[in-house]
Amino acid sequence: MLKIAILGLGEGRSTMSAALKSSKLELVKVCDRNEEICKQRAKEFDFHSYTTNYDDLLKDESIDIIAIYTPDHLHAQHVKQALLHGKHVVCTKPFIDDLSDAKELLELSKSTGKKVFIGQSSRFFEPAKRQRADYEAGLIGDLITIEAQYHADHRWFLKKEWSLLQSFKWLYGGLSHPVDFIRWYLPNIQEVMGYGMISSNGQSAGLKNEDTMHFIFKATDGRIARVSGVYTSPTQPAQRDSGMSTILRATEGASQADYHELRYAVTDKTGEEKVITWGDSTLKYYFRFEGQSHHGGEYQNYLEYFADSIEQDFEAYPNMEEGIGTVALLQAMDKSLQTGMPVKIADILNEYGL
Repeated sequence: MLKIAILGLGEGRSTMSAALKSSKLELVKVCDRNEEICKQRAKEFDFHSYTTNYDDLLKDESIDIIAIYTPDHLHAQHVKQALLHGKHVVCTKPFIDDLSDAKELLELSKSTGKKVFIGQSSRFFEPAKRQRADYEAGLIGDLITIEAQYHADHRWFLKKEWSLLQSFKWLYGGLSHPVDFIRWYLPNIQEVMGYGMISSNGQSAGLKNEDTMHFIFKATDGRIARVSGVYTSPTQPAQRDSGMSTILRATEGASQADYHELRYAVTDKTGEEKVITWGDSTLKYYFRFEGQSHHGGEYQNYLEYFADSIEQDFEAYPNMEEGIGTVALLQAMDKSLQTGMPVKIADILNEYGL
């Protein structure tokens, strides 16, 4: 059984639950520089092998995988150290916040022979898994276009002082989820164009960057997609629309996967229409803590998928290249907001020699 350690016990709380419940992984150690958080997690999970020193994870030769859930600006450094110490890596999204680190990390992964997996958890939620399986089985035909959204009433977020800093952008904190879905189905995005604004709610709170955004994408084969994000206004009832949804429109059918609701709708190539929901046992698997928060079930799904990829030697996606591609796309979207012009993804990658 592969042995895993976790760095960062805020978001890593879900990963602790996932690893401890998994039959494919053994959790051997966790780390956070805040000892109080370590003590909280030790009490919560009755797991007491913790440290405040990352070196203790790096130097432990029994550890096969390090799962990293630290602030975005530390990802590159922490991933690099893990690879240099011969560990496979799980890194939460977004993979890195500065593409100037990308080339070195790509080369390091190749030279060490260690795998890097990006924790885009929404791909591993039950409706998204079912939607992907149906699509790959040809149930709706060939993809024509994709629409993805993430709309949430996060006005409460504006009470956090750091959310009002110039460095905080909903583009990266929110839209990275639907953007990953776009790239999952249309990996070869060529160009993006978008508009954004700060809503009156955001303005009155002192928000510095856009909280309302709409983007159009064009792939190299000419297919198009769109993404929408709205974060500081009320939302319609979840019985009508989920906060996050992905719609595939194809030649012989269409499908929609929702989140947080365990709901999936499909019109297949026979014309049959179905709306599928999952019950309490599935709900408890995915949402293990207070309310519909954290991502315990999704994390367990992707950790076990990554463990299988190591044991069976296949490529687990999203890998490092996909993670870098998503960051490049988000930066292109950011540039489009600033300039009001379409931006080619290749131009962003070329800036960093990628």
